[in-house]
Amino acid sequence: MYFTTTISVALVLFLVGMECLVLLSAHELVRHVKENVVLSVVMKDDITNEEVERTKRLLTAAPYCLDYRFISREEALQEHIANLGEDPSVFLGYNPLTDAFEMRLQAAYAHSDSITQIESGLRNLQYVDKVVYQKDVVKVLDNNLSEIALVLLVVALALLIIALVLISNTIQLQVYSKRFLINTMRLVGATPWVIKWPFIRRNIFMGIEAGGLAILLLAATYYYCQTRLGVVLFPLIWNNVVFVVATVLMIGVMITFLASLVATNRYIRMKISKMYEI
Repeated sequence: MYFTTTISVALVLFLVGMECLVLLSAHELVRHVKENVVLSVVMKDDITNEEVERTKRLLTAAPYCLDYRFISREEALQEHIANLGEDPSVFLGYNPLTDAFEMRLQAAYAHSDSITQIESGLRNLQYVDKVVYQKDVVKVLDNNLSEIALVLLVVALALLIIALVLISNTIQLQVYSKRFLINTMRLVGATPWVIKWPFIRRNIFMGIEAGGLAILLLAATYYYCQTRLGVVLFPLIWNNVVFVVATVLMIGVMITFLASLVATNRYIRMKISKMYEI
């Protein structure tokens, strides 16, 4: 009974761990997408080196700037030639491109309202010609990422509730098989805590063992998918790994403790005649 209960709890905790990894990976994916929103700050033709350096200091100090790259007009021309295979300076007689900064935003600022304010502030600089970014992409991020996050959160909560119910029922079945032993201990004068503690202690250890087994299953699943199938299910970020391990163990201990407490309390209070009716 103990072995089968441990395996059952471990499988449920394995699903909880997978759920945590999906949520954390989705969060990292959203952050990665937002941090790749690029604003191109196009400078005016007559910009001076001093104004370029001033802009660099401004962007370095700006809380919304993740990083930036300065592209001189000469570098822009070379990139244009490499990408399109044409040199506009040959038939125009001059380089039509201007200096520019390509800036990536912090994830917290990668939404329409913040970008509009950032754009307005940069365009007010007298040596900035215009600010260019993919407005359609930003609108898609605004409309879809929040909805996806909400759906994932609802699914995660639903799976967590199912996991709680399954583990609780499994523990209660285990205690149910010992209901007559509980009644005997009560009849010989054992206090409620003396009756409860062996069940609680046993099931807490079972929760730890089940949590450890679930973590091994998670690691084995990740390793198999990466080495045998060539599929990386989730980016391996150590902060996330520590969080998942701690969450699985904590849930295993908490649920087994509470389920044991509830189940033993039920049978301690139950009359012997009722035990035969269950």
